[in-house]
Amino acid sequence: MVIGSGATAVTLVPSLADKAGHVTMLQRSPSYVVSIPGKNPIANALRWALPTKVSGPTVRWMNALMTQGIYELSRHQPALMRKVLIGGVKAQVPRGYDVARHFTPHYAPWDERLCAVRDGDMFKAIRKGSASVVTDHIKTFTEKGIMLESGQELEADVIITATGLELLFMGGIEVLVDGEKVDASERLTYKGMMLEGVPNMALAIGYTNASWTLKADLTSEYVTRLLNHLHDNDLRQCTPVNVDGQVSTAPLLGLNSGYITRAAGRLPKQGTAFPWQVYQSYVRDYRALKRSPIVDGAMSFTNPTPSAKEDAA
Repeated sequence: MVIGSGATAVTLVPSLADKAGHVTMLQRSPSYVVSIPGKNPIANALRWALPTKVSGPTVRWMNALMTQGIYELSRHQPALMRKVLIGGVKAQVPRGYDVARHFTPHYAPWDERLCAVRDGDMFKAIRKGSASVVTDHIKTFTEKGIMLESGQELEADVIITATGLELLFMGGIEVLVDGEKVDASERLTYKGMMLEGVPNMALAIGYTNASWTLKADLTSEYVTRLLNHLHDNDLRQCTPVNVDGQVSTAPLLGLNSGYITRAAGRLPKQGTAFPWQVYQSYVRDYRALKRSPIVDGAMSFTNPTPSAKEDAA
């Protein structure tokens, strides 16, 4: 038995179902689950027909624009996307399956992340009868398995909890500036890659609606530009500084997933205006990080005199 309904759970269930006698996915509430192809025939054709230096960027942009399009459609036409996603599930589960109970969330698409199953493997396991979904609340563990609030007892030889992440910003690293601890929850993020008032420190805040590495690549290139600017101008320090008194704060990640809301009070904030916003868009970040100037009024470049302690180091 697997407890959970997120990405980890829907990945584990079909893999375990290949070897176990039967796997039950027990969930408190359903998530949107969408089938994606394990291999993209269009991307493979482009890689075959074009040189790597052309096919690589082409495939990257194709994937980025496709995921961005789905996200934007979900935000602006949630009823339509809900119908499409639920329809996709109905087409892959047995006739008469209770899709309304087990695969119809109470929230709109992309209020939380979509769960992707490769080549519909979870739905295949359900059709084969090697996996099933139960939607209910846990009352207690028993000698045989789990007793549900409905009174049903689910027997299980092994119980796996896949019940969500615990976000730990920067891995719990303690940041000090001039000997004072930095409270990340009180800082804005600059272009989604640096913290307000913290010099010479960059980090990667990727996408919740696309590949994390897309943003990591853009961040790495921007950091390189920053380093080159410091080197070329004999500077030692770059620090994002908010001088716009009209900027207000907003949550860092625009999702309502449990693991995000639980950690919201420990995460930095984003602002309501550039360059303090955290875009969930590769297109907008491409302009913000590759096409925008390094010297922008919010980034302070200085050359402070090293302290005796730094000289000794």
